[in-house]
Amino acid sequence: MSSLLLLTNALQPSTEVLPALGLLLHSVRVAPAEGPALVDTPGADVILVDGRRDLPQVRSLCQLLRSTGPGCPLILVVTEGGLAAVTADWGVDDVLLDTAGPAEVEARLRLATGRRQITDDSPMEIRNGDLSVDEATYSAKLKGRVLDLTFKEFELLKYLAQHPGRVFTRAQLLQEVWGYDYFGGTRTVDVHVRRLRAKLGPEHESLIGTVRNVGYRFVVPEKSEREKAEREEAKAGGPGGAGPGAEAAGQPQVNAEEPAGRPVPR
Repeated sequence: MSSLLLLTNALQPSTEVLPALGLLLHSVRVAPAEGPALVDTPGADVILVDGRRDLPQVRSLCQLLRSTGPGCPLILVVTEGGLAAVTADWGVDDVLLDTAGPAEVEARLRLATGRRQITDDSPMEIRNGDLSVDEATYSAKLKGRVLDLTFKEFELLKYLAQHPGRVFTRAQLLQEVWGYDYFGGTRTVDVHVRRLRAKLGPEHESLIGTVRNVGYRFVVPEKSEREKAEREEAKAGGPGGAGPGAEAAGQPQVNAEEPAGRPVPR
């Protein structure tokens, strides 16, 4: 039995959107078909999106879900007429007609979760700039230097690096990294982030960014380096690094077109 999350604004979700769900044993939770509603929604094995109406809005929602990395298959439920509008850039893993029977729905759910399981079980190396995280050896390297991380520090760094740019609340990180059966508070996340930053060092601690009053995110290295360079440039006083007192440093300015020491004709 799978845990399904149905995103819809219908008044009678299960029976109206996909009647076949009523004949299957899967656990179905319902949430509004809006991006902000997903922040506090628990994870699921499969996300079903009601795409029977308002296709432009549904397309934007699917693309938002894909860009934020839901971590599970995304299946779009449409009418037969809506099939003509669905393209690859929607970012969905599969499409279901709202009239599909229980056998077809069950088969598609089974295939979607099976494909994701095969992908998740395959060891992979995550690379972001100078950072590399190897799931097969449970090791992380920064500029070739192996980081001495505890198991939970590694899992936290890996999870953030898998979703660069995505913001996670402390509660979400606690659930994804520590699991549902962990009864500690969200302060645990803050402690591990602080330790991770210390091990990354002053030059790379900004890879884990803080979003005030929300949580944490993995900062894309190129953006992190650019922001750091801009801050240093601002401190120096300009693009050339020359502060406001550069001309008063003691040496007169010489025009490059006029040889030094030769009188200038008047």
